[in-house]
Amino acid sequence: MEAQSLSGRLLAATPHLGDPNFRRTVVLIVEDDGDEGTLGVVLNRPSEIPLGQVLEAWTELASGPRVVFRGGPISPNSALALALARGTDEPVGWRSLDGSPVMSRIGLVDLGAPPELLVGGITSMRVFAGYAGWGAGQLRDEIDEGAWYVLACEPADAFAAEPERLWQRVLRRQGGELALVATFPDDPSWN
Repeated sequence: MEAQSLSGRLLAATPHLGDPNFRRTVVLIVEDDGDEGTLGVVLNRPSEIPLGQVLEAWTELASGPRVVFRGGPISPNSALALALARGTDEPVGWRSLDGSPVMSRIGLVDLGAPPELLVGGITSMRVFAGYAGWGAGQLRDEIDEGAWYVLACEPADAFAAEPERLWQRVLRRQGGELALVATFPDDPSWN
């Protein structure tokens, strides 16, 4: 039986995930191909590097904070951008993440294209340096081991104005036990 694609879903790190690259992160899965692996971007790790310092032409289209985000530990010197389409028509230079009603409005932007092509076609954009990646079956093993919560994504998650609070906000809106996890202290010995 083939596993359902995780494209367009969020991964929220459990409090017990020990890898410092992913501690309390929220990752948006951009591509999930069972044979090739999985690619995502960390949504809640803004850097202190102003976007204008790296990709000046794209600064005006970016959502605040207008900095480069650390998308993950793989290829940190490469960049990819996500944008939120204004309507149902896909802007030029765009590739939607999947065909679902929510995620069809979020897509990857070709940073080699002129930014003017997207003006008026998007409402939000964010640039990420690097990405998170897993080999075939690796992410599913981590999920089975309890390292990640797999959650639905809302379009605003990818462009949160307060990205440092995204982990807590995403968990809190789940209700039940996950809402309690959102209050888990950084250091449990503090309790």
